[in-house]
Amino acid sequence: MKEFKVNPDFAIKDDLGLRGLFEATHALAVQKCQDSLGKHAQEFIRRSPFLCIGTQSPDGKADVSPRGDPVGFVNILDERTLAIPDRPGNNRLDTLVNILANPSVGLLFIIPGFDDTLRVNGKATLTTDPELLQSMNVNDRAPKLAIVVKVNEVFLHCAKAFRRSHLWHPDHFQDRSEMPSLVKIILDETTGAPSDEDEMRKIDADLEEAYKRTLY
Repeated sequence: MKEFKVNPDFAIKDDLGLRGLFEATHALAVQKCQDSLGKHAQEFIRRSPFLCIGTQSPDGKADVSPRGDPVGFVNILDERTLAIPDRPGNNRLDTLVNILANPSVGLLFIIPGFDDTLRVNGKATLTTDPELLQSMNVNDRAPKLAIVVKVNEVFLHCAKAFRRSHLWHPDHFQDRSEMPSLVKIILDETTGAPSDEDEMRKIDADLEEAYKRTLY
């Protein structure tokens, strides 16, 4: 595939050039931004089993990582403070390393079946506070650390993206079997996947077993 390059004649270079393409921001879109968690934002977070957290690496690379757990897994410590448990992952630690270098984070809370989302921005700290971690215990296993976020901006995001994508509509769900498994994709793009289908199925089965053992 040939590399695509943006034509500099059409590249937007400043705020004036950007704003000129759009109508003025609706007053409600400006006013909806709050600097703390109101009752509705708190209720949204309590109902959410899933969020995405955006961070930035020391060399400026952007990163977004998913976080999921039972409903209400994010602790609301006060109107300006959240705590997110860090469950076992692949140990790349991208999000955590990024926070150490740059504490600014962006959170997107999602509730299955809801077309609107909640966005929360703030500054993050990593903590091993034993009392806090114990409050996040699942299956008798507490996380090794928590991400504590001091909130500086909160707002609900409208439903347009979810409406356009039909994300929650079963008629638009896709068949996962139409693409290779996670492991096969990684192997295809690195060392090469085994040609023996039985061997590949065993590798996939091993991953499923690992999921069961290492969720918490």
